Amino acid sequence: MKNSITLGLLGLGTVGSGVIEILNDHKESIQHKTGCDVSIKSVLVHDLNKPRNLPAETQLTENYHDITRDPEIDIIIEVMGGIDHTLTILLEAIEHGKHIVTANKDLMAEHGAELFAASQESGCDLYYEASVAGGIPIIRSIIDGLSSDRIRKMMGIVNGTTNYIMTKMSQEGTSFDEVLKEAQELGFAEADPTADVDGLDAARKMTILSILGFSMPFNLEDVEVKGIRGLSLEDINYAKQLGYQIKLIGIAESDRSGVSVSVEPCLIPIHHPLSSVNDEYNAVYVYGDAVGETMFYGPGAGKLPTATAVVSDLIAVIKNIRLETTGKAYVQPQFSKHLKSKKEQLAKKYIRLHVVDEPGMLMEITKIFAQYDISFDQIIQRATEIETERELIMVTHQVSEEDFNRASNQLHQLESVRTINSIFRVEGDD
Repeated sequence: MKNSITLGLLGLGTVGSGVIEILNDHKESIQHKTGCDVSIKSVLVHDLNKPRNLPAETQLTENYHDITRDPEIDIIIEVMGGIDHTLTILLEAIEHGKHIVTANKDLMAEHGAELFAASQESGCDLYYEASVAGGIPIIRSIIDGLSSDRIRKMMGIVNGTTNYIMTKMSQEGTSFDEVLKEAQELGFAEADPTADVDGLDAARKMTILSILGFSMPFNLEDVEVKGIRGLSLEDINYAKQLGYQIKLIGIAESDRSGVSVSVEPCLIPIHHPLSSVNDEYNAVYVYGDAVGETMFYGPGAGKLPTATAVVSDLIAVIKNIRLETTGKAYVQPQFSKHLKSKKEQLAKKYIRLHVVDEPGMLMEITKIFAQYDISFDQIIQRATEIETERELIMVTHQVSEEDFNRASNQLHQLESVRTINSIFRVEGDD
């Protein structure tokens, strides 16, 4: 039985430095839990000359082969990000018998199946807890804690950047563009925020959760994605008047008609726990047949929260090495993928219209919705700066996506409808 474990580290940015900090600060605890002495032999970096505070025995390299092909290295921790080049590195590492711990949600969402197949063939472990929701142990909870249940729905806030932006807009009345600029200056948002604000980051995380929760082979292309660009203060304020907060929500749900996965801004009731999840925090609701509702909440990113998830995976791999059970944790998806049609996707809807204030206008609009058996939970009219025009805000009862799209397309043809300003999903009223 091994008494020492040697690591290679790919990347020494925020999370990588956090991993080294935890391994140093918790050295005795980790040794007690695993029965092994753990040391980092080599670290892959971009610049060898940059000053760093590392253990004396740790080597720096710009050549990943120095790590993937080193026979002394048992486990490789990947925290450098990227997709194609990183995939090449990890596949080579697995080929050389290295176990992998990664925080890379982009890679796992797009190439997880390929990596798992290679890991199984080589008898290696592949762990990725830190790829979703930072320090929240959501992946381990789904794989282990809820393995005896049948998961019906998962929904939550899985992107800290957008949640920070929307929190500031709601609490301070600041516009999207102003808050985004502030978030970039504070380091909460990247210089290119596309992946976050357009919902791609959250979609990748929901892909991973859906594969695990429903045991189906999902792809990123299966997720319907709508980001928060163009989200207005008007909609945030109207939502509050109606008793809601707007949050970017990832939703994956399964029933007899199939499965749907989406990421989109949603109206969440003020009393729902997700509505009070603010700033960079994440939270995921999981609904199971047996357990009912469970919620996982915590920091969705950050140096030490994410590094904690990485090191927890590391400890799991070390235990597997000592028990000689590596390469056996992954279970292939049990079911074939069955996505719901638009007709089968049901939800309540919020729609905001700019309309001409004339007799019969409201009847004309509601008549279109009635053609598709769409009824309303709330309707509000508000005056505008133009005396002859009004804002019309409506929340429907549950409706199919197909019927709602048909009705909204017909609204565009009405002379009394100047613009359809916003359409959002309404969740959490169940």
